[in-house]
Amino acid sequence: MSAITPQLRASARAAYRSIHRAANKAFMGDPEIRKAFAVKTRFDFVSASAETDPAAYKESVKLANEIAEVLTKNIVQGRRNDDGVYRLRITKDTELGSNETIKNPAPMERPSRARRRAKEAATMCCGSSSNTDTTLAEPKSSTLNYSALKKASREREIPALNEDDLEESFVKGGGPGGQCINKRSTNVDLLHIPSGLRIQCQETRSLQENRRIARKLLARKLDELYNPGLSREALLDAKVRERKRRKAKKARKRAREVPKDIEDS
Repeated sequence: MSAITPQLRASARAAYRSIHRAANKAFMGDPEIRKAFAVKTRFDFVSASAETDPAAYKESVKLANEIAEVLTKNIVQGRRNDDGVYRLRITKDTELGSNETIKNPAPMERPSRARRRAKEAATMCCGSSSNTDTTLAEPKSSTLNYSALKKASREREIPALNEDDLEESFVKGGGPGGQCINKRSTNVDLLHIPSGLRIQCQETRSLQENRRIARKLLARKLDELYNPGLSREALLDAKVRERKRRKAKKARKRAREVPKDIEDS
């Protein structure tokens, strides 16, 4: 079975961004729906990223592009005015008239069925599905000892922070700090569009320093999201637990040892 090519993965990332842009326009002014859609989309894309069959992978990318097109052309947001009349928000991309793009859709295999078919094909080729299950499984860092966890953490793939995926805004800060905080827009609001993660930073009075810190915090959050149990913070927590475990083990060993004065008596 051939592997997923970098070009195919790039097309998946492009489809992911298209869905988020379309959702931001379709659900503008409704932050709860936007957040729920972003969480659902992120979960589906993370699940589909483990696909190893190029054909099923292409079908998932095609489905994502079709969803983005439907959100752009066929979803219209309505708001109720004070007089009880709904006002529709029609954009330049809204398809008016017969909505031909959603009539008589072409038959398409579901992603879950495509993944099942790819898994069955791998079982027939390899004689066992154990290798496939290992590929699709999440890293079980809780079952690893500290040495193995440290090795796995060093070998993890750290997600890159692309400026094209960021939505940055500056607002006035609050709290102690004087006019440099309360009357200047030094509070950085940073949104990572593909994952929906949002960081707000007001650590210093300098806007540039807050921008740098916000990106550092966002990169850390992305590491925790895409490498559960293997990020830098998770490794530090595991180190603290390992120290406590060794300390408790030494204490139990000392408690089992019999003092010499008692043995002589």
